[in-house]
Amino acid sequence: MAKRVLSIGECMVELAQAGQGLLRKGFAGDTFNTAWYLRAALPADWQVDYLTGLGDDPLSDEMLSFMEKADIGTQSIRRISGRTPGLYLISLKDGERTFSYWRDTSAARLLADDADHLRQGIESSDLLYFSGITLAILGVTGAETLLSELRRARAAGKTVAFDPNIRPRLWNDRVRMLDTISAGARAASIVLPSFDDEAAHFEDANVAATIERYRSLGAEKIVVKNGAQGATVAEGDSTVFVPAVPPEKLVDTTSAGDSFNAGFLARLMTGASLAESAAHGAAIASVVIGHHGALIEPALLPK
Repeated sequence: MAKRVLSIGECMVELAQAGQGLLRKGFAGDTFNTAWYLRAALPADWQVDYLTGLGDDPLSDEMLSFMEKADIGTQSIRRISGRTPGLYLISLKDGERTFSYWRDTSAARLLADDADHLRQGIESSDLLYFSGITLAILGVTGAETLLSELRRARAAGKTVAFDPNIRPRLWNDRVRMLDTISAGARAASIVLPSFDDEAAHFEDANVAATIERYRSLGAEKIVVKNGAQGATVAEGDSTVFVPAVPPEKLVDTTSAGDSFNAGFLARLMTGASLAESAAHGAAIASVVIGHHGALIEPALLPK
């Protein structure tokens, strides 16, 4: 019987500079990026699905078609009348990227409004994946609905993976942000934080402090990503350091953490050790950051 991954969050319309005053359109978003790389990294007998909300407009139709062509399942996507996808614009100045967002009327903000639909998608999956950005866009009620279903799934023996992916500009209250991120970790069996985020917002002094905090929240497996400094994986009282894989040329760090998560989870769910899984995540991220954009062709990735 095929295994199923369900990634939950927001896929957005991406506009990037294409020269001569033109813009190039694409689709991306943290949990969708991870779904893309999970599809590339997992065996063919695994199904990778995405759960979000989309509107009834032409851009939503186009995004849905893009996902289907990438062999990412769309049966868990709700179409919501009058809504549209979120959109962001990438601007470049002196080689530095900045982002402008339009997502207030994004259909993805309502992805947890139909609790029965949400539960159906979760109950039919073996691995659930979500992020702090997922929680941020939902608001208080939607976030609690999602977390309640994920807690139920974990208690039933499903694997629940969470990347805190802390983005303060998405939250209107710092205390609620930190409390909700902690609640996300309590619902998860695997937590995949980035140390720079944790140090900046939870004031962790070092990687060991991040591991201990998430361990105290009930995470069974913790992977602290620390950019070029590598990753530290922990389970129980055991910790192992896994070095980063330097890219041949650093081009664009977009989706570095998302692709690492996919490589890690793909290996872990198919029987590899924590260290082997993190090493594969590092190898995939190294290739991704050597190319432009959040999503690169699966044929470019290490097997």
